[in-house]
Amino acid sequence: MASVMAEGKGASSELLVEKLASRHRLDEEDRSALRDLPCTVQVANPNQFLVREGQVARQCSFLLSGFAIRHKIVAGGRRQIVAILIRGDFVDLQNSMFGFADHSVQMLTRGKISLIGRRDMRGLLRERPNVAQAMWMETLLDNAVLREWLANLGRRDARSRIAHLLCEFAVRMKVAGLASGIECDLPMSQEQLADATGLAPAYVNRTLKQLEEEELIFRATPRSITIADWDRLSEAGDFTMGYLHLSDQDA
Repeated sequence: MASVMAEGKGASSELLVEKLASRHRLDEEDRSALRDLPCTVQVANPNQFLVREGQVARQCSFLLSGFAIRHKIVAGGRRQIVAILIRGDFVDLQNSMFGFADHSVQMLTRGKISLIGRRDMRGLLRERPNVAQAMWMETLLDNAVLREWLANLGRRDARSRIAHLLCEFAVRMKVAGLASGIECDLPMSQEQLADATGLAPAYVNRTLKQLEEEELIFRATPRSITIADWDRLSEAGDFTMGYLHLSDQDA
């Protein structure tokens, strides 16, 4: 992992405060405790593992920029992507409670992460109930998204799976302030999209072309997505925003 970037600590703390305050009310003492939380900001490169399955958990990571994926490797070496992580997401919050990682986390793109010691994190959660509540809500949200992904894999066809993933990504990018909600750059190859949707890469390619032919999306480049008709795309993906539990303002 690249060298420490001390100048990023202030921005890291503010993003963490902003993220948790959006989930639960934090008083000034809670905010100060989060800002004082010891952390190290580091650069992570594309394809770099942040967490490996079975690894002993010593730190909790927070994504400051870039994109990452959670994934599991099954028999035969096949990979199932179970989450896409964007700016403001905890990489491995559960590892601050569990003794080891039960899945891997890997960077999709170059980015920055904030590393917080496991002992420091546990101490903060004991001392600041509001912060513990906010982080608990973050964990519950992760579970809600995972349930939707399970439904997507188990009960939707290929067209619906891809449409749903595109809708979810567009909404999350807009809420994070990273895209307009209509146009965004998808940081995933067709192989990675296949691993997220349980499809073959060739099937992903055909499905994206089908969505273009139906004028639901437009692609200036293979990874540049413009949603041409939100209502029809969300209908195709059986997508509603309820499971994202957005604030009234975000919704």
